This record gives sequence, C-alpha cells and structure tokens, in this order.
Amino acid sequence: MTTHVDSVDEPVSQQETLGQWPKLVAWCIVCLTFPLIWVGGLVTSTDAGMAVPDWPTTYGYNMFLYPWETWIFGPWDLFIEHGHRLLGSLVGMVTIVLMVMVLKRDQRSWMRKLVVFALVAVTAQGILGGVRVIQNEVLLAMVHGCTGPLFFALTVVIATTYSRFWDAPLQTCKAGDNVLELLAKPLRLVTITTVLAYIQLILGASIRHIPVTASTQTFSMLVVFHLVMALAVTMHVVAVAWSVYKRKELAPAIRRPAFGLVAVVILQVGLGVGTWVVKYGWPLGLSETQLAADYVVETYSMTQAHITTAHVAIGSLLLIFCVVITTRLRRLQYVARKLAAMAIQS
Repeated sequence: MTTHVDSVDEPVSQQETLGQWPKLVAWCIVCLTFPLIWVGGLVTSTDAGMAVPDWPTTYGYNMFLYPWETWIFGPWDLFIEHGHRLLGSLVGMVTIVLMVMVLKRDQRSWMRKLVVFALVAVTAQGILGGVRVIQNEVLLAMVHGCTGPLFFALTVVIATTYSRFWDAPLQTCKAGDNVLELLAKPLRLVTITTVLAYIQLILGASIRHIPVTASTQTFSMLVVFHLVMALAVTMHVVAVAWSVYKRKELAPAIRRPAFGLVAVVILQVGLGVGTWVVKYGWPLGLSETQLAADYVVETYSMTQAHITTAHVAIGSLLLIFCVVITTRLRRLQYVARKLAAMAIQS
C-alpha cells in the first residue's frame, strides 16, 4: 500500500498547487508562537503582568506607537510586558496573512475553516490577555497561560498539513497491508500521552498562579498531583517511544519526533527539579548537606525567572511533540483506511 494520497481525497499535491508560501507562513507562525509562550512565561515569572496597567493602549499610547526608547531602555517589567503584547500582535498579523492565502488558494474546505478558527483563537487569546490586565485577575492569567499552548498546537497541525508526509504518508511506510494493525497501539498510547501532557500543563499553571490566600494543604496537594502526573507522562512517553521503535516500518517523520519526545521529557524533568530548587530550595533535606548549605533562594531573580520559564515553555514543547506524532499517525490511518475501502469496492 504505497499509493500516493492524491488518488484518495486530494487530486493534486498541495505542494504543487499552492507553492511554498503557505507552508513558509504557517511555519513562521509556529516559530513565533514558541517564543511568545516563553516571553509570556517570563511575564509571570518576573511578576511583570501589571507593568502596563492599561489595554489595548500602553500608558495611553497606541500600542504600536509607544516610544521605542522608553520600551527598550526602560524597566525590565515594562520591556517584557510590552514586548509580549507586540509579539502577540505580530503572531495575529501573520495568522491573518495565512488565512488570506488559504482562503484564496487552498481548495480544502476543512483547511479554510481551520485557519479561520486559528484567527478567532489568536484574537480571543489576545483579548483574554487584555481583560486580565483590565481586571487585574490572576485566574484569567492562569487561563491565558493554559490556552496559549492550545493555539501553539493548532499552528503545528496547520503547518503539518503542508508537509510532504501529509501529501503521501504511505510512501515512506513499509508496513504493506498491515499498516492499520501496526498503527493501533502507538496511536492509542500517544493520544493518551497528549491528554496527560495537557493536564500536566494545567496543574503547573495552577501552582504558578495559586492565590496568596490558598492554604498550605492546597499547595501541597497540587504539588503531589503535579509530581504524580509527571511520572505518568514520563512513563507514557517511554511507552510511545518504545512502541514506535519496535515498528521500524513506520516513516521517519513519525519515528524522529517519537525519539525527540524522550529527549524533551528528560530535559523537562531536569528543569522541574531546577525550578523547585530555585523557588523553594533543596528538597528532601538536601539543604542540610555541606554542598547545598550556603544556597539561598532569591525571589524574582533572573536565574529563578529563566529556569522556571524554561520549565513552562518546554512543557508546551512536550505537548507539541505529542500533537505532531498524533497528527501524523491519524493522517496515516485515514489514508490507509481510504485505500482499504477503495480496494474492497474495486
């Protein structure tokens, strides 16, 4: 079963009909959204969320006309908060460009709907961030932080549809007629892992934005749940990678991100430990050892801010690896089922 997908549901390859521009713009959005999440994390980590108290203006100025000298050379919290707004606006503008391209040139009805939804999503995300400023509401900040990775995932799905793998997923798969049976277990595992990874993001956001009035018991409970979920995600990531590793017939476009997922989760675990140390000190009595005895936690220090933010951003990246693998496996499954149905009819 190595028939090109063109014979199934798309008469001409998207790469041939649309050229490279939609693909480049889609990946541009992806490459802008990841630093946007990173900068958004820095806003929270440095407590800069209310550095600019008005929205959509910046201290009364049009956001895009705010004096650049004041922004660049001003206080850190103003620099990072205003920069977050500008970067978010840039992502929105590039999303508009992609939507116009797709509506004019892409004949896939579901893709046209998807890019419109992407524009609605990024607009809603921007409004949510603005309302958070106007209301000075921590809960909205947490929701804003949880919906950002969802938009990131959506941009990756859109970019994936402009890949060569999407046009011909079976050409690099050596499974023959057993492809559907081959996909069943890894697809089930990675789907569960994706859900667990997002739940873990929500738990992490709950800890970062926990109200100052919350009890010690509430904080401890959230930390325990976060640790348990971290173990569950790690075990599922290993299971996904092992399942894909055993199925050497699968395309490199699926195998590579599966192995990358393992590297990301190892990095994320290390950053999680580092985040705890820089925010709360050494755990399990290690602070009493000679090596760690002189360590002092510095609240809102640059070291603390960057390590904590890296933990947040890499958590989103872990989710993205899961989404990439899931999307490609689903595409492979869809095409294989279509070809199987056509074979039966013929």
